[in-house]
Formats: sequence, structure tokens, C-alpha cells
Amino acid sequence: MMATATALRRPEIKTELPGPKGRAIVAADAQFVNPAYPRPDFKLVAERGEGVWVTDVDGNVFLDCNAGVAVCSTGHCHPEVVRAIQDQTAQLIHMCGTDYYYQGMPDLARKLDEIVPIEGPTRTHFGNSGTEAVEMALKLAMHATGREKFISFFRSFHGRTLGSLSLTSSKAAQRLGFKRQVLDVVHMPFPNEYRNPFGDDDCGNGGVVEGAVNWIEKRLFHTTTPPEEVAAIVIEPVQGEGGYVPAPAAFLRELRRICDEHGILLIADEVQSGMGRTGKMFAIDHSGVKADVVCIAKGIASGLPLGACVARADLMDWKKGAHASTFGGNPVAIAAALKTIELLQRELVANAAEVGAYLKSGLQELMAKYDCIGDVRGMGLMIGVEFITDRASKQRNPELRDRVEMAAFNRGLILLGCGENSIRWSPPLILERDHVDVALEIFDEAITESR
Repeated sequence: MMATATALRRPEIKTELPGPKGRAIVAADAQFVNPAYPRPDFKLVAERGEGVWVTDVDGNVFLDCNAGVAVCSTGHCHPEVVRAIQDQTAQLIHMCGTDYYYQGMPDLARKLDEIVPIEGPTRTHFGNSGTEAVEMALKLAMHATGREKFISFFRSFHGRTLGSLSLTSSKAAQRLGFKRQVLDVVHMPFPNEYRNPFGDDDCGNGGVVEGAVNWIEKRLFHTTTPPEEVAAIVIEPVQGEGGYVPAPAAFLRELRRICDEHGILLIADEVQSGMGRTGKMFAIDHSGVKADVVCIAKGIASGLPLGACVARADLMDWKKGAHASTFGGNPVAIAAALKTIELLQRELVANAAEVGAYLKSGLQELMAKYDCIGDVRGMGLMIGVEFITDRASKQRNPELRDRVEMAAFNRGLILLGCGENSIRWSPPLILERDHVDVALEIFDEAITESR
């Protein structure tokens, strides 16, 4: 059972939310900033962060269990990361690593070569974001294989630039107005163990894994998508925006087999699930599977913009000028990434596994208490909580999810929805058990209020 958190540090809410200073910033934002940003109903106007705590412009203090959408992996303003950034900015801020050279770029590429789940030597392209890492992977797959088709999954999210958007299928709003997809992508159901999307004819006795494998080998390959024309299968080992849904380890192993049999590349999109979040350095590590290409961003640089596409070295044999980036691999972002990886390997991956198990256990206790929680799933500090109307029908309950999210925020706990009806827990990897106790107490109160 989770401990009572009355004596622990708690959030401090001093004003209505947002407060007067916050409302002024929100109003200015509405006038001058792109209205397409997918902001939630609650309005957090952050001013500073320290560890797992965020203070808004009106002095309200929040416990952050979202980490800037899984970005601030070492917490807000980790002193060692800040020092690495400060030291680098005093020495060299920018030199364009696609035209010139500096030490940090091969240093980070060498470190990624050591830790990525890819068999054999690798090469790395640096960009500025997750969608850029995915775009690079798509271009590379087409160039290396001479093929043009891709297989992706419903409810996936791989980015919003036009190439990656062809893969993305988590929300209609992300595609509305952009006409046909740029790339030749076929989507298939994701093997969600809580919501099996496959029929009995597909599944046999093997459940979602057999269903998904049969969908590929007996449907796609025999109808719309000949395997000899498929450049890559692109998968999130844990779907992020789709609801924090882990792919079964057995399915990932089957994907590896299918790709090997047909000369198809396996691209692991680890943008949200990578860099220690699941209690291993990469989510696919839980299955023992090696990918051909791994896409990385979000948590790699503790909040600085950096994306990386790491691939088998033999794939990246293209010629000078085929792909580049002015800002990708910026020296300051690389310094932050090197320090981030050091902290992850030293203690934070292990902490994500330990504290994540404690958090998941507490959430499962709440699931036993409330029948409006249908599923608690995930690994490490990447956990999804799915809200339903009742367990018999498993009918999705997005309205309740939204009310719980807002009630938690009003009590000083930052959470964010994902999928149609789930809440994601993606806190900084420095989260401690005491923080979990506070968060679970608030979450419990928010559910009670919102039902």
C-alpha cells in the first residue's frame, strides 16, 4: 500500500489557475502565437523549474509528472547538465557540424554506438527534433533498399512534418487539411493487449501477437503491400501519443523475423520511449530485439533540442550532400546530451525501473479501487492509465480522463492525456518514492472528485 504523504513536500497553489500574470501571458499568446499548438484545457504558465518541481509566473508550485512531455529526463535544470551547458556556451555555441568539425559530434556518435540496440557498427545523423530523426530514417530506408513502401500502425505518432505525417495516425486533426500522404504507407492495427483489434480468424490461439503477424503476412503481403516493395516497418516499441501502449515483446521478435526474411528494415521510433524512460536505455531492449535504425530525441539532451537517427553503418553509405542539417548536432545540445547519458548510465535508468515499479504498483491499487480505470500499463516511468465507463464494455471515457487531468492540475500535479482516454505518467527520471506518494494521493483525490 502507498504511504500517506501528509508530511512530505507538496505542491503549493496560491492563486486561481492561471493567476493574473499567467492570464496576461495566455492572452498575448492567443494573439501572436500559432493557434494550432495542441495545448490541453488546463493552462500552465511556467517560469522556472527545479528537479521535479515547476513554479508558474504567479508563484504556484507544481509536482511535474510529465517532464515537458518526456523531455526533461534528468529533471528541470539538473546542476550537472546546467554546468555542461554553461561551459560549452562559453567555448563554442555553433559551428555547423555538417560543414565543419568539432569534438562533441563524434564523441556523442561514439557513445550512441555503444548504447543503441543495433547489431554491429553504426553511424549517426544529428537533427533538432524527433520528426527530423524520423524523416532521416525514412529517406535512408528508401535510399538503402531502393524501395518506397512503409508499414506503420494505427494510433502511431511519428511527427508532423509531411514525411513523418504519412506514418502518423494517432488523431485525425494531425492530418486534416493536408491532402494525400506524401509517402506510400499502409497502416495496420497495433497489437494492444487490453484492446485486441484482431478477429478470431487472425488470432487463432496466439492472441494479439499471432493476429498482428497474420495481418502482415497473410493480408498485407498478399494484397496491397508485396514484401519485396517494403522499405521498412516503423514501430514505436511503446506507442506514445496513442495511449502509452507497449508492443508485446513476442511481436517485436516476430517483426525482426519478418524483416530478416524479406530484406525489410526495422525502424524503432524511440523518440518518447528511449533514453532510460522505460527502465532500460531503450524500450525495445526489453524484448532483446535489435533494430536496423533507431530514432531518438526528447530525453536525450535534458530539454535542449536534439534529435538523432542512428543506423547500421552499412546502410548509411550515401554520398556527400544527400542529407544534412545546419543546427543538428549543435555543440551546446551535444554537451547536454553527453552529460545526460552519463547521468542515465550512472543512476537514472535504474531509478526509472525501481521507482517506476513503485508508481505502477500504486496505480494498480487505484485501479482496484476505481472501476473507471480499465488498464494500467507500461514500463519504468512510462505508464498509461486508461479511463473507461465500465469494465464489461471497456467503453472509452475521454470526458472523465479530461476531468481527472484538470482536477489533478488544480491540486498542483502536472499530468497529460494521451490517446483517446488515457493519462500518461512520464515524470523526470529523478522521481523518488516520496514524490510518488504525493502524486498518488493527489491522483486519488482527483478521481474521487471527477467521477
